[in-house]
Amino acid sequence: MFQAETQIRVRYAETDQMGYVYYGNYAMYFEVARVEAMRTAGFSYKGMEDDGIMMPVLESHFRYLKPGKYDELLTIKTTIPTIPGVRIRFEYQVINESDELITEGWTTLAFLKKDSHTPTRPPQNLLDLLKPFFSTSAQVL
Repeated sequence: MFQAETQIRVRYAETDQMGYVYYGNYAMYFEVARVEAMRTAGFSYKGMEDDGIMMPVLESHFRYLKPGKYDELLTIKTTIPTIPGVRIRFEYQVINESDELITEGWTTLAFLKKDSHTPTRPPQNLLDLLKPFFSTSAQVL
């Protein structure tokens, strides 16, 4: 299992009238965490797209437990629980400055060829970077 962490400071524009993070902004937070997790592994999202593969979101799920608040520094823990196949799943935990879990969720993305929009295997360099984090018995999506 691959894990990474990134931090985001809640900006005023991301809050509602109560000073809480507007629920729709968690999708953006998850995206930032996902891209940074891949960067931490040594993989470039932009490089993958330049090579003709894109990763649209197929599914997303959010569970809101407590509000994130203006000016808080949130830590987003991102996990890739299984070696990717044509799909890749990311799981997220958002932790506030008091070390409380405030939001959790997951997204499933697909690897598609940019020119034909047909499913494809993940780039080999991504698989090579992730393999050390998984046992040989790990399932492929």
